[in-house]
Amino acid sequence: MTTVLIVDDEPNVVEAYALWLKDEYDIRTAEGGEEALEEIDEDIDVVLLDRRMPKRSGDEVLEAIHERGLDPRVAMVTAVDPDFDIVDMSFDAYLTKPVTKDDLVETVEQLRSLEQYESGVREQFALAEKRAVLETEMSEAELAESEEYQALLEDLERIDDETVDRAGELDHDAFAAAVRNLVDEE
Repeated sequence: MTTVLIVDDEPNVVEAYALWLKDEYDIRTAEGGEEALEEIDEDIDVVLLDRRMPKRSGDEVLEAIHERGLDPRVAMVTAVDPDFDIVDMSFDAYLTKPVTKDDLVETVEQLRSLEQYESGVREQFALAEKRAVLETEMSEAELAESEEYQALLEDLERIDDETVDRAGELDHDAFAAAVRNLVDEE
């Protein structure tokens, strides 16, 4: 199950978001940036992060998350209107408060789909590489007789179909973010 960390310095906001999401996701909460950094670990899939918090801002928390080598999907959920400073920030979505339950649920679902899409593309690439190596090194007769090769082709077809389906679930911005993240990792 997807684990979501909700970070906001307003306890009532944290509680509302947790209530909206608790039926579909494992929820962790943090009331401020310091608490968020205590709570974050490799099990967190999605972070809903306020930007303007005392002691440690959401921008600083986002930077610290990446400095630790963690890579959850991050949605900034904030009353701070976006400005050009967001261009260099490594978040996946930006929601301006107030947000509705539907907006929040849709954003978390998009971020979950984005992660699944990227994972599928990585697997698809690895399988395609294996197929290419085998097709280069083995004869057609050897390939035709190999159960492992046939299973590889079936796995590749399955992941191709799943990746196309997941890509269709993403809106334009999420798809662009997925491609950008994959290219940045190269």
